[in-house]
Amino acid sequence: MTEGRPGTPLALRTFVVDASTCKAIKGAAVDIWHADAGGVYSGFGQGAGNRTFMRGIQRANAKGLALFRTVYPGWYQGRTVHIHVKVHLGGNVVHTGQLYFPDAVTDAAYRAAPYSSRPGRDVRNATDSVFRNGGKKSLVSVRKTAAGYVATITMGVHRS
Repeated sequence: MTEGRPGTPLALRTFVVDASTCKAIKGAAVDIWHADAGGVYSGFGQGAGNRTFMRGIQRANAKGLALFRTVYPGWYQGRTVHIHVKVHLGGNVVHTGQLYFPDAVTDAAYRAAPYSSRPGRDVRNATDSVFRNGGKKSLVSVRKTAAGYVATITMGVHRS
């Protein structure tokens, strides 16, 4: 998923459950994409071309888990740190959203290279126009590990 792009390792654990029953949805396709440590998206803007770094799709297992091994996302002007997410079921998109990180965790992550070589980010969660519209519900739970970070979120979706 990283295609060799630098950054602090991040294991993103997304659980997909039925919003009505809270039961895991096996086979849901979880699609994510985010900026690299330098704030660049693949396939968008100068130099990104047809590249696919920081993009991935995983199928949820019997527990509803789709696991991604990526790096901590970078920031770009005008937005807080986030990961885009879509959940597909039976050929339909049943959820589109963004996953957010606690500011204190991002501050700590950005003290290390390669993030520390950039100027400080210009937007935090509280001042992000998208986050202010329900973003607290999409904050991932994060823990630091010897290897980097593990972020976890459960997403309740409606099957239709």
